Amino acid sequence: MDQVELSTEQVLQRDIPWEAYMTTKLISATDLQLLRRYDKKPESARAQLLDEDGPAYVQLFVTILRDIFKEDTVEYVLALIYEMLSANPTRARLFHDQSLAHEDTYEPFLRLLSKGNWFIQEKSCKILAWIICFRPKAGVIASGEASDSKKHSTTIDDVLNGLVEWLCAQLRQPSHPTRGAPVAISCLSTLLKEPVVRSSFVQADGVKLLVPLISPASTQQSIQLLYETCLCIWLLSYYEPAVEYLATSRTMQRLTEVVKSSTKEKVVRVVILTFRNLLPKGTFGAQMVDLGLPHIIHSLKTQAWSDQDLLDALNQLEEGLKENIRKLSSFDKYKQEVLLGHLDWNPMHKEANFWRENVTSFEENDFQILRVLLTILDTSSDPRSLAVACYDLSQFIQYHAAGRVIVTDLKAKERVMKLMAHENAEVTKNALLCIQRLLLGAKYASFLQA
Repeated sequence: MDQVELSTEQVLQRDIPWEAYMTTKLISATDLQLLRRYDKKPESARAQLLDEDGPAYVQLFVTILRDIFKEDTVEYVLALIYEMLSANPTRARLFHDQSLAHEDTYEPFLRLLSKGNWFIQEKSCKILAWIICFRPKAGVIASGEASDSKKHSTTIDDVLNGLVEWLCAQLRQPSHPTRGAPVAISCLSTLLKEPVVRSSFVQADGVKLLVPLISPASTQQSIQLLYETCLCIWLLSYYEPAVEYLATSRTMQRLTEVVKSSTKEKVVRVVILTFRNLLPKGTFGAQMVDLGLPHIIHSLKTQAWSDQDLLDALNQLEEGLKENIRKLSSFDKYKQEVLLGHLDWNPMHKEANFWRENVTSFEENDFQILRVLLTILDTSSDPRSLAVACYDLSQFIQYHAAGRVIVTDLKAKERVMKLMAHENAEVTKNALLCIQRLLLGAKYASFLQA
């Protein structure tokens, strides 16, 4: 990786020997003429040339990137394209002009993502993102297909898979220590507006890579990264397969911490819009109630926000949460807590009425909740969760007529026995209680109190 940080402006100060490239037949006389008209000219002159003959310049730039491998020249042409698209992103439509139907306009940028040069990687990624976002919506290139004139060229699926793979790699192990993740998130915050990109990103297991980046920020740079990460989550909240992952991760807890501590309006706005999207889906309403969001929303409404969308979303979220609280049964709240895998001593765990009224609900989906409690015993490192899970199993044994048989069939005894040697006293106490009730059965279990 290059040690020297290059800027677009520095790269564009270079003098590239275009005439020498023509002499060696790497570019044509027509290419040289186009370059002479464009290179080193003022922005207004370049803009006019692109308005008049944009597809020809796109073809020229793509041809150079395909045929010339000298790093200085590759960097220079990427800088030209990046400057062109930065000034007017809609120029990315030029790459899809019908006159370029025979050109594989994606391939050079996709290939350059694997170069060991950060400037080349970053510019190729950003350019590809623009090209994808401004491709024709009417299916000039449908997913998995190439047009007749591009039968041997890169399909949109190839491009998406390659680009998404690179972006996920930057989030796992960045090519650049400080720029890798921010560049990947910035590109994703643009790309995830496209449904086909959301699908590719979820299939690549990319959603889980966003969650660790959702945390309160203080510096300008970290605030921008947080904002763009939350923007990605908001865009994914429109896509059901992504929503399923968000429901079982710590996304809601992290978003709540952000909205509680952030004073940056754009960050608060995108988090609240995400909450509004997720509220009617699955068990998100229950999560929001458990996380204390009604109180947080009330507090946020007292602040002086200027964004009307944010104010409207706060009002809608407040009303939606009130309705959710009215509808939410105690077992729904309990089920949500168990499915999240983080148990605490909420009142319902020790309320006799809760267990009398809801013990048969544990039979749903082939004893799903009991099985999740056992998974918590196997996988959790949190002593509180382990203690509560042991206690809840003992409560099920006490209150369900066949509780002892069911828990035995699910092979709970071995798991709980292991926890009797746990270093935490709360865990050992509740593991012992569970084993006692399991061995004694329902007839005598009621005599054992926690």
